[in-house]
Order: sequence, then structure tokens, then C-alpha cells
Amino acid sequence: MVRRTGGLPRPIQKLRRWTSPLLASRVMELRQLEYFVAVTEEAGFTKAATRLHVAQPGVSAQIRQLERELGQPLFDRSGRTVRLTEAGEAVLPYARAALAAVEGARLTVDELTGLLRGHVTIGTIDWIQSLDLPGMLAGFHRDHPNVEITVVQEKADTLTGGLRDGRIDLAFLSLGSEPPEGITTRVVIEQDLYAAVGHGHPLARRSTIALRALADEDLICLPKGTGLRAVLDGACADAGLRPRVAFEAGEPPVLAQLAAQGLGVAVLPESAARARPDGLHAMPIVRPRLSGRIALAWRTEGPRSPAARALITRARDHLAPPPSSDD
Repeated sequence: MVRRTGGLPRPIQKLRRWTSPLLASRVMELRQLEYFVAVTEEAGFTKAATRLHVAQPGVSAQIRQLERELGQPLFDRSGRTVRLTEAGEAVLPYARAALAAVEGARLTVDELTGLLRGHVTIGTIDWIQSLDLPGMLAGFHRDHPNVEITVVQEKADTLTGGLRDGRIDLAFLSLGSEPPEGITTRVVIEQDLYAAVGHGHPLARRSTIALRALADEDLICLPKGTGLRAVLDGACADAGLRPRVAFEAGEPPVLAQLAAQGLGVAVLPESAARARPDGLHAMPIVRPRLSGRIALAWRTEGPRSPAARALITRARDHLAPPPSSDD
């Protein structure tokens, strides 16, 4: 039992008196603070090690050393996931502030010298082959060889979260009906949503299909958390429909393969629906017309490194906006 005095446990009062000078001491390394923040954000040592590109025992050893220096355990390791103790909660803002101060100093020097270096992370959904992402990155690397680039593939909602918390600098993500809050977007691809069935399916005789006609069909869709699924679910909710989703998969080509086997109606962007004319019959969804959008996205607020700003500029210049309806 922890005795409380003045509303705070004694260990926390002690930490508040000693945390600031400890963080400024030479004994405590910035690497330990970086590892501490990573374990906190990833809720585990293994995921943190993967993010930091180091071995998991090394992360554990640094955290134990940090806990010895502070004289308090920072993580509760008793459950399936790692959680902060009260002491860990008290230390976290100081650790983040220290890391941010060091990064700010580096960025200031880089801006003064005009040197572009550091690390940028790009997020993308799995299936945007129509965008020349490798070509853009190759040109950026030729111009800025001292910038390390990481590319991650996730669902749209995960990418959005990464943009907001700064883990991702730039993302190509599929949008729902509304752009995510706090994120600036630039649409680079817009396609109608199509329904696709095998040639033996009863719907294969149609040239178009209304959304309401899909209500009684077994649907094959992208999973929740993707932009296209958000568009479909939102349209069904507006129409008072409850779609019957029989299969989910993360990539449109897989959805197309399932539909070609007669397992249901795949809901796909137009390019994916028309990619297999020998095995699929594709028809636009009408009444209402639905469209999916892929956008270049970055965080609206908050500091970005010179490298991240240069990458965003390169991406905006590299990708032409979609043609207007007047063209």
C-alpha cells in the first residue's frame, strides 16, 4: 500500500523533485529516454525494438538501467501488455521534452547550414501500384542522399494516427467521405466504386447496379479502417441498408479472385474491377454513385523536419492532381 500525502504518492513526490536534474545529468543517456518513449508508445519491448531497429534485449537492458538511476520501476510488466507505472507516467513528459529539445537543436542547425539529413517515414496503403512511388523516392534519394527513408504499409486509420502523433511524416491513404481532422490532404487519384462478379453470377447480366440491389448479396470488401470501406458503409447507413459482408481482405486483387470464384460480389475501385475482364464482370455502383479517393496527406499542425518538408514538396510536385470535371 502506498501512503498518500497531499494527494500524491510519496514516490511521485520524490520523482517530481528529482526527475528534472536527473534528466539533465550525464549519467542518463538520451538513448535510454528514446527507448523509454518507444516502449510506452508501442506498449511492448518487442515492438519497440522493431521500431528502433535494435535487439529486444538491448532495449530491456537500457530500460532497467534507467529504472535503477531513477530508483523506481517505470513499467508494469505483469500483464500481457506493458503499462506505465505511476512513476512512468510522471517521467514520460520530461522524457519527451528532452528528446524534443535535442531534435529541435539539430533541426535549427540543419536549417542554418542548409544541410538536409535525418530520417523520414512514408506510409502507404497496400495497393497503390498506379502511383510511381519508387520513382519519386529514387529522385528524392539522388538529391538528398543523407536522408534515410522508411516506407510502411498500413490501413488508412493506422496511417492517420501515425501522421497525428508524428511517427509518419507523409502518407498516401484512402479517404472516406470526410478528410481526417488535423490532416492536410491532396487528392491524387479518384475512382468510381464498382461491383464485380464472376461471369456465371446472376448479376453478370447487368451493366450497372444500384446500391440497394447489393443489400441482399454476399459482399466481398476491404476491412474496416480503410477509406473505401468507410465510403461503402457510410452510403449504406445513409440509405438505411445493412450490408452483408461475407469476406474481407486487405488487397483488391484478392477480393477480385474471391469474386471470380463465385463467392460473392466484390466492391472495388474501377481499375481493380476492370483488371480481369476474362474472369470478372464489372459494373459501376449507381444511385448513388460512389467514389474512392487516394490522397497525399500530412499533419497540418506541428513542427516538421527540413527533410520531411522537402519530401512533401517533392511528392506534391511529382504527383499531378486528378483532372477536373470540366476537362
